[in-house]
Amino acid sequence: MEIRHLEYFSEVAKQLSFTKAASILHVSQPSISKAVKHLEDELGVPLFYRSKQLELTDAGKAVLVNAKHVLSSFRNLTSELSDLTELKKGEIKIGIPPIIGAAFFSKLISQFKELYPMVEIILTEVGSKRIKLGVEDGSLDIGLICNTPVHHDNFESVQVINDPLVLIVNSSHPLAKCTEVNLADLEEESFILYREDFTLYDRIIDECAQKGFSPSIVCQSSQKDFMIEMVEAKLGVALLPGKIASAIHNEGIKPLTLTHSNVSLELGMIWKRNKYLPFAVKEFIKLAKSIIEK
Repeated sequence: MEIRHLEYFSEVAKQLSFTKAASILHVSQPSISKAVKHLEDELGVPLFYRSKQLELTDAGKAVLVNAKHVLSSFRNLTSELSDLTELKKGEIKIGIPPIIGAAFFSKLISQFKELYPMVEIILTEVGSKRIKLGVEDGSLDIGLICNTPVHHDNFESVQVINDPLVLIVNSSHPLAKCTEVNLADLEEESFILYREDFTLYDRIIDECAQKGFSPSIVCQSSQKDFMIEMVEAKLGVALLPGKIASAIHNEGIKPLTLTHSNVSLELGMIWKRNKYLPFAVKEFIKLAKSIIEK
């Protein structure tokens, strides 16, 4: 049994088409058909129902589950061997929430690039929920996620930041005369809120529910600058992490301490548990931990 045969079979099973699999793998369709036939002969069972619509047989489904494990182990092996030969070269794919941006760990990235200039860092801005999925399926090596429980069977994690949210209002808003405001007093306000794929959205909705109201949402965004502009335009109020709010230099915006609220930006860094981590990723995590502990 050859790894190549398992790769061909897995791609055909994924696409349910020999033609599409051949196109994706950049090999001829006869080569893929021959490889799958060889696998069926070797195992002594048909792997596909070849009718109008290609379907996996029960045996094919069982082989697919095990083929994924074999291919994953093989890729881990080749990655580890690559580390030994390539030393400190490579890339790190990191997911970050757009509302955060790179500001919270620019120091970490700068220090890492000084140590390992040959390692490419690829940043992808998506919500925390999609970041978790990316780390889980391997499309991301590391993720920075907001307000996610530390303990998770599939992830290792380390907390980076715990930053309470503050309220920002337009300077002409009646609340702008205050220095702090009770979250429960915002029931009649219009909220500029995060998108629903952000975990902060869920946390804010839950916290408001505990205070006995459901916030009136007039706008949702993933970009902090847009949210600030909406507040400046008097369309509503917004909740932002304290470090972001304190960096706003705009006379049209007034930040207020939020009382009787447990909502914070709990920024954590996660990576997949029980997965081989390339040298570059391990070094990034090691450096991150050393900076956090200072």
